[in-house]
Amino acid sequence: MQEQPNTNKPAASPSDHLANERTFLAWIRTSIALMGFGFVVVKFSLFIKQLSVVLAGKVILPGKGFSEGIGIALVAMGALLALLSYVRYYYTEKQLLNKTYKPSFVLSLSLTIAIVLISLLLLWYLLPSL
Repeated sequence: MQEQPNTNKPAASPSDHLANERTFLAWIRTSIALMGFGFVVVKFSLFIKQLSVVLAGKVILPGKGFSEGIGIALVAMGALLALLSYVRYYYTEKQLLNKTYKPSFVLSLSLTIAIVLISLLLLWYLLPSL
């Protein structure tokens, strides 16, 4: 059974649709930043390996060597965020057109939890090397 639009609510204005689009673009910028940071983490790990070979003649890495995994996780999280941001944009647009908009904090909460977990992982990785 399809939900009928509520005719008592005012129609979404063009500014509501534009705000939805701006929010989508902000999420896309965030996903690109995450992917870029993940790329830098992976490449920095490679740079440190190459630098240790040049300076010492062999690979000497402090720590556990999880940089590649953390960087790849950041890139994957950025790609997933781009996909989820489009899904959120699409459903919000649909709700605006049907006059049934309800805010959702699932994407924001998910991203916050993922960033905190990766930050804790990075801290756990970096603290023993100080």
